[in-house]
Amino acid sequence: MTTGKSKQPEPQEEPAPTITLVQPAQKPRLMARIRAYFLAGVLVTAPIAITVYLAWIFIDFVDRQVTPMIPGPYNPESYLPFSIPGLGLIIAIVILTLIGALTAGFVGRLFQRTSERILARVPVVRGIYSATKQIFETVLARQSTAFREAVLVEYPRRGIWAIAFITGRTKGEVQNITEEEVINIFLPTTPNPTSGFLLFVPKKELVLLSMSVEEAIKMVISGGIVTPPDFRPKEERDVPQVSAATYEDMDVLREKERIPILVSREK
Repeated sequence: MTTGKSKQPEPQEEPAPTITLVQPAQKPRLMARIRAYFLAGVLVTAPIAITVYLAWIFIDFVDRQVTPMIPGPYNPESYLPFSIPGLGLIIAIVILTLIGALTAGFVGRLFQRTSERILARVPVVRGIYSATKQIFETVLARQSTAFREAVLVEYPRRGIWAIAFITGRTKGEVQNITEEEVINIFLPTTPNPTSGFLLFVPKKELVLLSMSVEEAIKMVISGGIVTPPDFRPKEERDVPQVSAATYEDMDVLREKERIPILVSREK
C-alpha cells in the first residue's frame, strides 16, 4: 500500500480573452465627392455666367436705343430674318469716335463753344450740364488722379479702418478754412460701391495702399471675401504702419474758437 501523497492535477491556465476591435462604419464618401464636384462647377461657371449675363444686358440696352435710329435702307435688321447682336453698340462707338475727331478741329471747337453758350443761358439745364461735364473731364482725363489710388482711412471712429479712393486735392473754401492739407476721398459702401460718402481727410492721416483700384473695388464689393495678396517686399510686410488700438484716456478740450480736439490726459 502506497503511503505517498497522490499528485494533484495542475490547474490549467484559462485562455486570455480575445478583444476584437470594431471599426466604426465609414460614411459613404460618394455624396461628399459629388458635393465637392458640384461646388467646383459652380465656382467655375458662376463668374463666367454672371459676366456674360451683365454684358448681354448692356449690349441689348444699347442695341434697343441705337438700332431704331438707323434708317431703314441702311438697317440690316430690316431685310434680315434675325437681329444682329451688338450692332447698336458698334454704331455708337463709331459715332462717338467721329464726334471726338470732329471736335478736335476748329469747326468742332467752334460748335462746342456755341453749344455751351446756349446751354449756359438755360436756368436748370446749365447746372446739370456744368456738373456733368466737370465730372467726366475729371474722371476721364489722362493726367487725373481721380480714382487712381486706394487708401486706408480711420472711419467711422478711431481704431476702425476702411478702404477709400482718392478723388483729388481739396481746393477752394474747404481747404482755405482748414489748417492742414486735406484730400478728397470717396468712401464706398458694400456691396454697392456706387454709393458712399465724400470725406475731406488730412493728407497725413491717409495710408496709401499698394493694391490697385480694381483689387480694392473687388474687396469692397465682396465684403472682404476676395482679398488681394500682398506683393510688397518682405521687409515692408513685416513692419506695421497703422494700429487698431483705441485710447480711452482722452479728454475733449476747447481751443481755437471752441474747436473740439482730442489730447491725452495728463497723469
